[in-house]
Amino acid sequence: MKRFFCFFVFLIHLNSCTTEFKPATFNTVTIEKSFDADITGTYDNAKGKSELSEAINTSIKNAIIGTLSSIKNKTELNTILKEFNSEYLSFKKDFPDASEPIWELNIETELLYQSQDIITIAISVYEFKGGAHGNEKIKFLNLNAKSGQVLNQNDIVKKMDAFYTLAQKHFVKSLEVEEDNLTMEDFFFGKPFQLPENIGFSDDGLVLLYNAYEIASYNQGYTEFIIPFDDVESYLKIN
Repeated sequence: MKRFFCFFVFLIHLNSCTTEFKPATFNTVTIEKSFDADITGTYDNAKGKSELSEAINTSIKNAIIGTLSSIKNKTELNTILKEFNSEYLSFKKDFPDASEPIWELNIETELLYQSQDIITIAISVYEFKGGAHGNEKIKFLNLNAKSGQVLNQNDIVKKMDAFYTLAQKHFVKSLEVEEDNLTMEDFFFGKPFQLPENIGFSDDGLVLLYNAYEIASYNQGYTEFIIPFDDVESYLKIN
């Protein structure tokens, strides 16, 4: 009986080892197709064909598509790239004498953070269709590391009112080290402090990033600051 019990314990231990969670690993996918417009891109891709990898890759592609300025209800990235190119060719045909530079679409992602609970990927998209300047935007994609599902701010942060106060404090603190002598009044277009659309994780802490036009003029570009984990940990549901 003792031998049987030991063998039973061994089987339980063996099963627990074989079902141990394996975090996703990533490689980089490059857009290699040649277009008439200047279309380039490299983005992170979870390796393998597991349900987790498939869910992560679907979330990444959907987030990239959602970051583009005009998607026309399309759900396939390759289709959107072809349509961007076709739109450029139509423009060239309709305005053959136009001196506008070649249209550009650049897509890049960066794996900012990965733990047993969360993955944060930064998605950067630059679009130029003529005019004074292009449109550049960054989006933080936070994913459940075990399911690949997208997490929103309420999935990440608890005590939102208290977190708002903490974030405002660190925003003001970040301005103190800037050489431009900016103050709170230079942001938010006369309104009170507001949290950004982008909140994500990095090795240094929680990153808060505002895109151009979100809180300031285009010329000021991105505005970002970090709340160290030591300060923000008690406000997080996951890390």
